[in-house]
Amino acid sequence: VQLQASGGGLVQAGGSLKLACTTSGAILSRFGVAWYRQTPGNERELVARINSVGSTSYADAVQGRFTVSRDNAANSVYLEMMRLKPEDTGVYYCNAGPRLRGPRNEYEHWGQGTLVTVSS
Repeated sequence: VQLQASGGGLVQAGGSLKLACTTSGAILSRFGVAWYRQTPGNERELVARINSVGSTSYADAVQGRFTVSRDNAANSVYLEMMRLKPEDTGVYYCNAGPRLRGPRNEYEHWGQGTLVTVSS
């Protein structure tokens, strides 16, 4: 399973971006999908998660500003990010799999990241 995250870029504070996670070799609707972000020197942090039946959860820092959704026809999961702040800057990764596992409660598959830079 190969995941591809796309949609990152440079945006001013207060702006919006929409990230997409797509895959080949799997039906993403059968998977839970999570978005993580990472900045240099810091651990990867969970941003949002959507399970296979559409239930969502968010980190406190993004609650009310970010929305995770899926489009099963497009075999994609999106992260719509609004009212962006400089502290949202980081490399965003999508993570997907049939179930959470391991001590960090992560899915099995990872994509390459997409860089989001929010300027002040």
